Amino acid sequence: MSLTQFETVSQRDRRWHLHSQTNLITHESDGPLIIAQGDGPYVIDSNGNRYLDAMAGLWCASLGFCNPRLTHAASRAYETMGFYHTFSGRSSPAIVAAAEAIGELLPIEDAKIYFATSGSEANETMVKFAWLFHAANGEPQRRKIISRKRSFHGSTIAAASMTGLPHMHREFGLPLAGFIHTEAVDLYHGRLPGESADQYSTRLAQALENLILKEGPETIAAMIAEPVQAGAGILVPPKDYFGKIAKILERYGILLLDDEIVCGFGRTGSWFGCETVGMAPDMMSMAKGLSAGHFPISAVAISPRIYEAIRSISAHGSNLGHGFTNSGHPVGGAIVAETLLVYREMNLPRHTSELGARLFAQLREIADKSPVIGDARGVGMLAGFELVADKHAKRAFAPEVWANARLEQIARDNGLMLRMQGDTITFCPPFILTNQHLDEIQRAFAATLHSFERDVREVAIP
Repeated sequence: MSLTQFETVSQRDRRWHLHSQTNLITHESDGPLIIAQGDGPYVIDSNGNRYLDAMAGLWCASLGFCNPRLTHAASRAYETMGFYHTFSGRSSPAIVAAAEAIGELLPIEDAKIYFATSGSEANETMVKFAWLFHAANGEPQRRKIISRKRSFHGSTIAAASMTGLPHMHREFGLPLAGFIHTEAVDLYHGRLPGESADQYSTRLAQALENLILKEGPETIAAMIAEPVQAGAGILVPPKDYFGKIAKILERYGILLLDDEIVCGFGRTGSWFGCETVGMAPDMMSMAKGLSAGHFPISAVAISPRIYEAIRSISAHGSNLGHGFTNSGHPVGGAIVAETLLVYREMNLPRHTSELGARLFAQLREIADKSPVIGDARGVGMLAGFELVADKHAKRAFAPEVWANARLEQIARDNGLMLRMQGDTITFCPPFILTNQHLDEIQRAFAATLHSFERDVREVAIP
C-alpha cells in the first residue's frame, strides 16, 4: 500500500508539488492553502472557509471561479474534438470563431490573430515577430527590446528578461543581453517636488530617448509596455504619457508592443487598456481575461504591416518557423468565443467602468482615513492602495515587520482574498460582483486595515 494513501492533501502537496512564486522553506513548514471549490466570485478552501477573491485568482477569473456557460462550452467542445493543431494550415471551426470574435473587438484594423497557451508565450511571440519584421525590412541588426522597470511580462527566458523585477532575474542570470529597461511610471514616488504629471511624463519620455540614443536606435527592435503596470502595483500613466512615447518610437523606427494580458477585455473600463491610455500598438498580447481563466490560452494581434513582413518569408516556399503544440486548441477556442459573447452581452466596458468606479470610491473612503495607506490609485476594475509606515515621508514598512504577509493573512481571516504587489494592496475582482459583494469587500477591507493598524502600531508606525 502506498504511503500516499495515509497522507493528508497538505502533506502530499509538500511531498510532491513545487509551487510558483512561493517561499519554499516557509511552505515546507506551513503547507498550502488548498482551494477546493469555486462559487461565483468566491473560493472555498478544504476546511470549508469561504473567501471573496478580490484578485480574480491571478487577475484572470473575470466571470468567477465556476461559470456554467463556460463549463458547458468546454463540455460541448470536448464531446466534439478534444484536440487538434493549427500547424501546416490546419484549423477548426472553434478557433476560427475565436479569432473572428477577438478581431471584431480590436483597435487594430484588419489584424491577424496568432494563438498560444500563456502570456509568456504570447509576449515572446511578439518579440520574435518584431525581429522578423525588421529582418524582412533589411534591418536584421535590430534585436534589442526595451521594457520598463517593475513591469511583469512573464516567466519564460525572454519574457522574464523583459520583466523589470529583480527577483525574476537574480537566480537565473537574467536579463539576457539585448533586453534593456527604462523608467516605470510612478506618479506617487517618481515625481520631483512641484513637478506636474505632464512634466513628469515629458521627463520619462526624454529618459527613454536618451536610452535609445545610448544603445543605438539602429539596434532596437521594439518597446513592450503594459497600459497599466499591474504587477508593479497598479501604476496608471498620465494621459499624455503614451502619446509622447509614441513620437519617440516612431522617430527611430521602433515598434510598440502592447501587453494586454491583465488590462485586456474590459479590465480598465475599455475593451483594451491601450484604448484607455491612448496607446497605438503594432502588436497586442492577450491572455487571462481572454478565456476568463477557464482555459490556458493566449493570443497575439498583429497589425497588417507586421503580417506583411511575416508573410514575405513564404514567398520562396518557406514556412513560418514558429508554433506550439496547443496553439489554437479547439476547446480553448470554444471557451474564448463563449467568454467574449458573455462580455458583449454584459456591455462590458460600460459595466466595468461603472462597477469599478463604485468599488474604488468605497475603498478609497476607507483608505483615506487610514494611517497606513499612502496612495490610492486605479482605473476601471483595477485598484491599488500603497502601504506605508509614514504617510508624510512615503516610507515603507521595515522588512522585519512582514507587513505584506501579515495583511494578506488578516484579510483571509476576514473572508477576503487579496494580493500584495510590492507594498501595494491590489484589487482585480471578477466582473460579476453585485452591490452586495461590493459592500462585503468594503466591510472586509475596513476590518482588515483596522486589525493591521492595531497589530503594527507599537513597532512600525511613528
